[in-house]
Amino acid sequence: MWTDRHQQSTANLRFSEKTAVWSAMKNMVLILWIMSVSTVQNTFASDMQRTIQDLSFQNLTSVPKGLSPSIEALDLSHNRIQRLTYDDFSTMSNLRFLNVSWNIVKEINPDTFRSTSYLEYLDLSHNKLQNLQQQDYLLFTPKLQFLDLTFNNFSTMTLGEMFNSLKELQNMGLSAEVVKSKDFGSIADIHLQNMFLQLENLTTYESNSLRNILSKKLGIVLSNRPTDEALITDALSAFDKVDLVGLNGSQTYLSTFLRQSKSIRTSHLYLTNIEMTWPVAVDLLNIVRQSTIKHLSIYMITITGQITPQKLNPESHLQSFSIKGVTITNFFFFQGNIYDFFINMRVERLTLAETSLIQMTCPNAPSPIKFMDFSDNAFSDSIFSVGGTECVSLQNLNTLILKGNRVQNLMELSRRLQYMTSLQHLDVSFNSLFYSDTLGNCHWPSSIVHLNLSSNSLGKSVFSCLPLNIETLDMHNNQIEALPDRLFHLDMLTYLDLSSNQLLDVPSCRGFTNLAVFLLRDNSLHTPSMRFVASCPRLREMDVRGNPFMCTCGLREFAALQQRHPIKLLHWPRAYSCKYPEAWRDKLLRDFRLPAISCSAGFLAAAILCPAVAVAVATLVLCKRLDVPWYLRMTWQWTRAKRRTRRREDLEGVHFHAFVSYSQQDADWVNGRLLPGLEEGGALRICHHERNFVPGKTIVENIVRCVERSYRCIFVLSSHFVRSSWCHYELYFAQHQRLSRGSDSVILVLREPLPQYLIPSKFYQLKAMMARRTYLEWPQDPNKQRLFWAHLRAALQAPLPPAPLDQDQQPLIAGDL
Repeated sequence: MWTDRHQQSTANLRFSEKTAVWSAMKNMVLILWIMSVSTVQNTFASDMQRTIQDLSFQNLTSVPKGLSPSIEALDLSHNRIQRLTYDDFSTMSNLRFLNVSWNIVKEINPDTFRSTSYLEYLDLSHNKLQNLQQQDYLLFTPKLQFLDLTFNNFSTMTLGEMFNSLKELQNMGLSAEVVKSKDFGSIADIHLQNMFLQLENLTTYESNSLRNILSKKLGIVLSNRPTDEALITDALSAFDKVDLVGLNGSQTYLSTFLRQSKSIRTSHLYLTNIEMTWPVAVDLLNIVRQSTIKHLSIYMITITGQITPQKLNPESHLQSFSIKGVTITNFFFFQGNIYDFFINMRVERLTLAETSLIQMTCPNAPSPIKFMDFSDNAFSDSIFSVGGTECVSLQNLNTLILKGNRVQNLMELSRRLQYMTSLQHLDVSFNSLFYSDTLGNCHWPSSIVHLNLSSNSLGKSVFSCLPLNIETLDMHNNQIEALPDRLFHLDMLTYLDLSSNQLLDVPSCRGFTNLAVFLLRDNSLHTPSMRFVASCPRLREMDVRGNPFMCTCGLREFAALQQRHPIKLLHWPRAYSCKYPEAWRDKLLRDFRLPAISCSAGFLAAAILCPAVAVAVATLVLCKRLDVPWYLRMTWQWTRAKRRTRRREDLEGVHFHAFVSYSQQDADWVNGRLLPGLEEGGALRICHHERNFVPGKTIVENIVRCVERSYRCIFVLSSHFVRSSWCHYELYFAQHQRLSRGSDSVILVLREPLPQYLIPSKFYQLKAMMARRTYLEWPQDPNKQRLFWAHLRAALQAPLPPAPLDQDQQPLIAGDL
């Protein structure tokens, strides 16, 4: 098994080398087919996965059963399938693409494709089919456009009558060892785009065998045997485009025919995968230039031997010359020989791509070259330099492509091109270009109208180094974060591509007011503002897909852009979706909706404040009616009292929880309500002057003594209290005691409302205390009095020592003085 796989891989490599163009064309056909399916169905990757089934490299010996009927493309390549039958594809009525290459298919049942009448692409290459006259399954493939039968076991090229049914066939690949004049008779009336003949093992060829092939282009893998002489003669005499693959430089059939023949129909000659010495290559080129061939394209050429200076003949009918994929085996040569040889060719179109060349000089004389493609080389900033001066001999150049090189300095490049006065199209994408304002001014030719600077390292300063007359500008995949404040007026610019940059908002068009197409996909636009609309009056199309849209209020206007402005969003709506917030992730912008009230500050404030104010007013009214403020004040007092009782104070010498000071006119309330309420249960000891003043001592001494021996002083405030002189003294002494002890020992109990204007000026301390301290109010409502007692008792709680026996204490009645 390993040997088979190894042989298969070796053959595959050989085939890739010999038939690179045919292989590339097959891949292109597949890509175009997939694109067409995608366009018709308007689907994304998930849909493509549903219609394409890849079963390659599965070591299958037969087509699996039970495959989905919706399959449109089936890849069975690189397996070990030997036979194809009707049952294999009977349920796949939608099948359009089938690849069964690199298997060991020997037999295909005539009814195999009876149910797949839409089949367009069929690859049966690298199998073991044996007779081209017995491919009856083709009778059921009327829509077939691509058929590859190369690398089978066909000994002769004779095509059966069933090939005549392929009226829509455009691309065909065949191989055999013997080709005779009547082999292609069955396709004589089918007009092909490409016919590919893999004739590497050709042993017999009859002249004029290709006359029944009607194809715009003919590709032939040569055998490099004598049979090639007649084959090349017929090909160049009958086809407009001919691709000769695998030509050996030691064979002179092509040169001989071109030098001698006058009946060459070929106008475009392709040479693919050839190997020859430099002198032979130059000689072949001179022969082609002197022939009637107008276009020569060389792909994958290996140059051997020494490279010496060679001259081109002045006579030439060649209009275009293209060479891609050059390999040079000898690196010891003067590179100027290569540069001067190619740049001085007298052609209108010159392509020199996919080489390792690092420099290109200027033509020695005014050049007719109008189109120049130097893609994917290693050219640097010194390109087109002649002794340090700029090139002045390319004034006919219209299009210059420098994609994929190593050009870095944009200002230096503009100086190199400044005398190319006919240059209109310039492509410098995929380089390492940079530009800074400090480098100096740019000197572009004024004729440039199309400029491609994509995939470089350019920032916003590049807008100071642009041709003033450009109409289309491609700057995608750079490092542009914003447009500069100062912009040159690019009045002719109508197309601008700033995709794949780092833009945070849509730039305005103040420097290019005629802009019609604006591409901004794959940037960092979260909530694009609409300011650009006013500055872009001629804008008609935009591409803003692939941005991380934040679906909030700021995006509402942009999401409605197409409804409110004559601007078309390309790929709308399926390519535009929300990235943030999480609730809207992956939702289409088309479906994004937010209520207007949630996005208007005025409406939102009114919606919030009006109910809030109404609730606040209702709460205040309700609180007033239910005396909530009073409950709150009392709760606050109780909380503060509880906190104060937790403080560690020096209670040595303190025998009473409180001393009560009041006016004699309030005695009934004190004796009848206050004292019983406090002394209930014996938890509190109250100092009362009627029972605790010591006889024989003055009133002042008793007041001082009671105040000092009490933990708190309760002052019963009323209109009578503020008219009592003794109450004033007691308040004074209590205030003094508070200051000396450093504790909050004064408790004010407001028995009745006491306006400030009723308090005499001598009670200024009382005024101050009432202004900065809270006090307890005696409530008239019995339901509130329980809370009053709880707060007052809490304020008096203290761990006092046991009361000592005091023989001096006798009852004394003291009235107001």
